[in-house]
This record gives sequence, structure tokens and C-alpha cells, in this order.
Amino acid sequence: MRFRRKNNINKTILVISDIHLGAGHIVQGKRNYLEDFHFDEELVEFLDYFSSGDYANREVEIIINGDFYDLLAVPFVPYFDDEFWSEDAALEKLKIILEAHPEVHQAMCDFVAKKNKKIIYIIGNHDAELILPKLKEYLMEQFPSEHRDSFVIYDDPTGEYIPTEGVLLKHGHEYEIAHDFDRLNSIVTDDEGRRYFIPPWGSYYVTRVINKFKQERDYINALRPIKKAMINGLIYDTLFTIRFILATSFYFTMVRFLYFFKQGKPLLETIKSSLDELELFQNFEDLTRDVFEKREDIRCLIVGHTHDPSIRTYADGNIFINTGTWTKMYHLDWAKSSHGIALTFAHIDVKDKKENEVPLDINLHVWRGKRTLPYREF
Repeated sequence: MRFRRKNNINKTILVISDIHLGAGHIVQGKRNYLEDFHFDEELVEFLDYFSSGDYANREVEIIINGDFYDLLAVPFVPYFDDEFWSEDAALEKLKIILEAHPEVHQAMCDFVAKKNKKIIYIIGNHDAELILPKLKEYLMEQFPSEHRDSFVIYDDPTGEYIPTEGVLLKHGHEYEIAHDFDRLNSIVTDDEGRRYFIPPWGSYYVTRVINKFKQERDYINALRPIKKAMINGLIYDTLFTIRFILATSFYFTMVRFLYFFKQGKPLLETIKSSLDELELFQNFEDLTRDVFEKREDIRCLIVGHTHDPSIRTYADGNIFINTGTWTKMYHLDWAKSSHGIALTFAHIDVKDKKENEVPLDINLHVWRGKRTLPYREF
């Protein structure tokens, strides 16, 4: 057993991602099957624990590495078609989420109000509309004015954040064409001065296909790996799976394949471009090795997005972490079947620099919560 010495720790950095706060469990008197987050109390306890006790006087920085507010899972606004992506519609969606999870927001306010505590919010693909000015302003206004400096919406064009020397964070959607968006050129303004967000086609797919099928099978977006899910679905839930595959194929053909075809590209090039955009939930461990090769200053890379918690230490000492998700997942790989519910987070202790000692203690942990109730919500 390894014991951590507390007296030489200068700062603790915690990284969570893919929390997916939605419109709440009940909307308009009916169960909301688009709500994926069911751990409000655990998240409140998490924020309280790391701002009290042994952490009361320590500098603690919590980094929300994307997809905290799931703006793609809130269709309960009177905006349709392209109006759904307007700044006014996005603001209404954000308000609904905040009203549905008041305890979480209050816990965030209480956290940043304490000494040496800070929250950094990195924008992902499910909360990409936070790049709109009205949403940034409204969210900041929900924090007491005297503590707003301790809540930072980090919107660097690269999507990268370095909390301490040697550690690099990015949400991870940047690796996938379907979900990547241009942070500098994704806002347009109409003749009346109204702003709109230009979403990647993957966001359209979530709102127009995934959300509809979630009404029938609320786990449809939580199955991994996708290929095994489809094979099992064809065997055990044939009609639904065929409908889902046909709807997905039709949508992709209309939105992407015909788009490339209309550009006058040869058929083979059109097919290749289309296949490139279908590469979802890739193996980040393979894709990110070039980060360590190209950037010698980076020793640890932390991502989210795929909802697949993992930690890997390479022979040269470099570390890769995927912080996973705080939503329920269904893994069809036996090796990961126990990860159905794992409230995972990266924990980094920044220590005094001493000779022959690594200044960072980096781990991937699972939050168990402090409650003693013998049950939890199904």
C-alpha cells in the first residue's frame, strides 16, 4: 500500500468530464428519457469533500473537461428547425438545465466561495453552444459577483488547457470530424442581429436521430462498443435495431454522402471522405501517442468524450487518462462489464519539486460518495 505524504502537496487538480446534466428526470409531468445524469447528490458531496477537511486550506482546481451541461438533450423549448440553434433557444435550454439541478449549481457556488478553490470549464461538443456570448454571460451571472473570478469558462481556440507543467487536457471530440467544430467561426449573425450556432453534423444527428430513438430505448447512446451493440441488437431486438440502422444510414446519406457527391468529387473519394467522418469513439491511446512525440513538454494527456474510463502508463513514463463519464454505460466487452456505473475522475497532486522525485502524483479514481443509504436510484 502506498501512502501519500500530505505535507509536501502544494495543489490538487481534479478532472471530471461528460457529466451530461439535462432537463431533469420529470419534464411536463412525464419521465424524461433524455436525462442521463442521476448522481446529483454524489456530485454535491464530491464538491463539498474536496473543499473541506484535508482540502480546506489547500489550493484545489476542479476542471470540467467538457459536456457538463447537455444542451443537445433539451428539446423542450418552443424553437424548431434551425431556430433550435439560435442563441435565444440555447439560453432557454441552459436555464432549464440549471433549474433542473439546483443543488449541483449551489454546490459549485459554495465551492468557488471557499479559499483557494477554482473551477475551470472546458467546452465540449454537447455544450458547444456555450461559446455564444449570452450563455457565457448568463452562466457567469449565476455565481456571486465576488467569486466569479474563481469560475472560468475556458474557450481557447485549440480546445487545449494546461493546468500545470507537463499536463495537457482536451475534451476529445476534436479527434472526430462528426463532432469537431470551429470555435472561431461557428457563430453567424442574421440581418436582425440574432446569433446562431453552426453545429457539427454529429450534433444534428444526436438531436434528430438519437434523441428520438432514446424515447424507446433510453440506453441506445450508452452501448459500447457500437459494432457489438448492433450485432446483439439484430439478434435480440431485431425490429428496433433495423429501424435504427436504416434511420442512421438514411440521415448520413442525405447529410454527408450527398454533400461530398455534390461537390463533384469522384465516387471513390466521396466514399473515403464519408468513411473518415464515420470514425467515432476511436482508440485515443493510439491516436494521442503523437502528442508525446511532438510535444516533449507534455508528460500526461487527459481526455474525455468517449465515456470509457482508462489509465495507461507507457514505458517512457508518459501517462494517458480518459476520465470516463458520470452516466450509466452498458459495456458488451466482458473486461469492462463492471464499469456500468463508475463516477471516475482524474486526481493530480502537485508536490514540492525535490531532487529525484516526480513532482506530480497522477491517478484515476472512482468517487464512491459519502451517503450511507443502502440503495440508489435505478
